[in-house]
Amino acid sequence: MSGRTIGGTALLVVAAFMLYGFLRSDTSVTSPAAIAALLITVALPAAGGIALLRGVMTLGGRRPARIEQLRRQTIEAEILRLAMQQGGRLTVVEVATALALPPEAAKETLDSLAEREIADLEITDAGVIVYAFHDAKHVGGKHSARGILDA
Repeated sequence: MSGRTIGGTALLVVAAFMLYGFLRSDTSVTSPAAIAALLITVALPAAGGIALLRGVMTLGGRRPARIEQLRRQTIEAEILRLAMQQGGRLTVVEVATALALPPEAAKETLDSLAEREIADLEITDAGVIVYAFHDAKHVGGKHSARGILDA
């Protein structure tokens, strides 16, 4: 049980007790002071409890997916940074050791980058697959860039 669930439930219980106490009292509901007290002691805790419980239910499905998306984006950014350091060419073993990833995860991410045409596949004479990042290889030449129509 998360803190949000406990907090939301506790606020709803407090609101219920306050409503019970208000109904058992002989206070008139028509006076402005009674209405204000009812809103502060019952409505606000109840609304807070519902909001907390509702947040638990809606975040339950989205949060892990968002975390996984951020994790994937971070790994891809680190691979691109590593590619720039290594002259634009990387192997699965280099990525796995540099980023402390399992080789399968490194290969999966590199293959994803290749599918999206961010990297090209090359094979050495020894049969090792090398992922070539064209932009990373030529980032040093950006100072000589010209407009598209000037080329």
